[in-house]
Amino acid sequence: QVRLVESGGGLVQAGGSLRLSCAASGRTFSDFLMGWFRQAPGKEREYVASISWNYGSTNYADSVKGRFTILRDNAKNTVNLQMNTLKPEDTAIYYCAAKYADLSDYTQHRQYPYWGQGTQVTVSS
Repeated sequence: QVRLVESGGGLVQAGGSLRLSCAASGRTFSDFLMGWFRQAPGKEREYVASISWNYGSTNYADSVKGRFTILRDNAKNTVNLQMNTLKPEDTAIYYCAAKYADLSDYTQHRQYPYWGQGTQVTVSS
């Protein structure tokens, strides 16, 4: 059974940094795509970034490109999201998600069958 557990959220001032971590367990993930999504109050869940576990190829939402970096650690079976130059509009619950690395749209949260419980990120102005 796939299990995803996020950690690393918190409160930070604008311009600061946070590193989120997603610990994955329950199977091998070499044929999976790992994603980070976020959801602010009253808004739809939105795509942030994703990484191919096997190839390490990455993609980012335009809103975070150049500020966030998604990384995987094969030895620890974790996927991290390094967030720099944070802005108040980055405030949201951040979720780790996993899907098979097929041709479905990786930016659509409904394509991901596996989810973590989420971790709160709050950026103060």
